[in-house]
Amino acid sequence: MAEAYRRHDLLDVVPQAWTAVLAGRPDLAGVPHVAEWAGLGRPVILRRSHPEEARLVPVGLPLPPRDGKRRIGLALPPEAVRLRAPVALAATRDVCPESWAATLAQVVALGEAHGLVPRAFGSLLWQSLTGLPYLSETSDLDLLWPVAGAVPGGLLDGLAEIEAQAPMRLDGDILMPGGGGVNWRELHEAAPGDAVLVKRRDRLVMREAAAILAGESE
Repeated sequence: MAEAYRRHDLLDVVPQAWTAVLAGRPDLAGVPHVAEWAGLGRPVILRRSHPEEARLVPVGLPLPPRDGKRRIGLALPPEAVRLRAPVALAATRDVCPESWAATLAQVVALGEAHGLVPRAFGSLLWQSLTGLPYLSETSDLDLLWPVAGAVPGGLLDGLAEIEAQAPMRLDGDILMPGGGGVNWRELHEAAPGDAVLVKRRDRLVMREAAAILAGESE
């Protein structure tokens, strides 16, 4: 069922279903990479849903900057997709720029120190998945940090310390057990009583920063 998936989940698509959906999207005819996307084994990513998509799985894929950096949104039947395992940041070392290597190692080590496995997101993720050129000199290092409850003490400070020495900006979300995500920097900069934006697959909500840090249920 569509409800079983969470924001940022990667999904593989049955090629025949992909072809059928594209047949109803003449606006995508001739757009680079789209027609062969599923046939080449490239996944899509779950995006925020809209009310009219209640019985479908809302997905997206971004095009590389050289092809317009367009974000393609589609809605697929549940039987057309299957969940793919997330990509750990450590698995992307071979495709990251050489200047990023030390920062990646520091981030991975920070995760290990707190019992967490950071995931790749954004340009680095898509370059590792497709082999297409998504990364540029101005790219951020986008990270996802799944936590099982409370946000480990020192994690956010550690990220800020790494970013201060990094050649790129660190971006991304802390992923809470219920599926919501909050930008790590917003959470780090918030006072305990401040409200921060939590992004869920079907809505945006505001929650107290202290509640998120403590791992209180969503």
